[in-house]
Amino acid sequence: MTCEATGDVTGESTAEPVWRSYGTRHRPTRAVRVRVSVALVTATVLAVLLVPPLVQLDQQAVDLSSRLLPPSWSHPFGTDDLGRDLLLRCVYGLRVSLLVGVVAALTATVIGTAVGATAGALGGWADRGLMRAVDTISSVPHLLLGIFIVAMFRPGVWPVIVSVALTHWLSTARIVRAEVLSLRSRPYIDAAVSGGASRWRVTVRHLLPAVAPQAALAAVLMVPHAMWHESALSFLGLGLPTHMASLGNLIQGARSSLLAGQWWPTLFPGLFIIVPTLAIAGLAGAWRERINPRRRSELML
Repeated sequence: MTCEATGDVTGESTAEPVWRSYGTRHRPTRAVRVRVSVALVTATVLAVLLVPPLVQLDQQAVDLSSRLLPPSWSHPFGTDDLGRDLLLRCVYGLRVSLLVGVVAALTATVIGTAVGATAGALGGWADRGLMRAVDTISSVPHLLLGIFIVAMFRPGVWPVIVSVALTHWLSTARIVRAEVLSLRSRPYIDAAVSGGASRWRVTVRHLLPAVAPQAALAAVLMVPHAMWHESALSFLGLGLPTHMASLGNLIQGARSSLLAGQWWPTLFPGLFIIVPTLAIAGLAGAWRERINPRRRSELML
């Protein structure tokens, strides 16, 4: 009896918590994911910056004698239905998608941070009114609302950026508001208010710097969503002009080629959408685990 009890006590005292072993076992997997994401993002940036000046070809040059050529040494991604080099077209399309994604994500983050911080700092009727407006806009599907906004302008880059920005700030506003509400009960906020600091000063000097990491993370996570949104609008013919190299336009123009058995005009633009967005999302996920380790341990449980 005594030996068994001693063994049980010893076993309980030396047993390692489940979540620690789980996190240790999966740590190499996270490291590999981060390295792969960094490599893919680096390759994406280098391709956007270096391929156009190094490849001395006009991405708009039409050569009907070279239309729909399969991948080869001269054309690694093949050519499209007008004989244009598909690699160069995909790189230019990725450049446009990244431009739309980054600018729209930054704009949406600024709008969402301003709305969320105002609602959380003021409270009362201002908080209720702003959050009801957020809920009302959220009830409309993003793509439908984006189509409505883009339809009011001529096709172009800036209407797409405005459309994506105005439909993607809602989640940032909710996140920032929740962070501000949790920070308002902190002792240093109470000390600042007791010292005579106004709400504006408390918000600018204390609340906004505290929520900046969460807002920046929301901006990074928003870039892949913005890229997908731009591609969807261009695929529907409501985003960028059809003559402009866009990943959505390339996939939309390759539908007839896919039905005829030419797979490369659809495959490579699709990969240029999927791979960078997954890489950016992977980096953002690793960043989220680093700035919020408590949530990471809760997920491991």
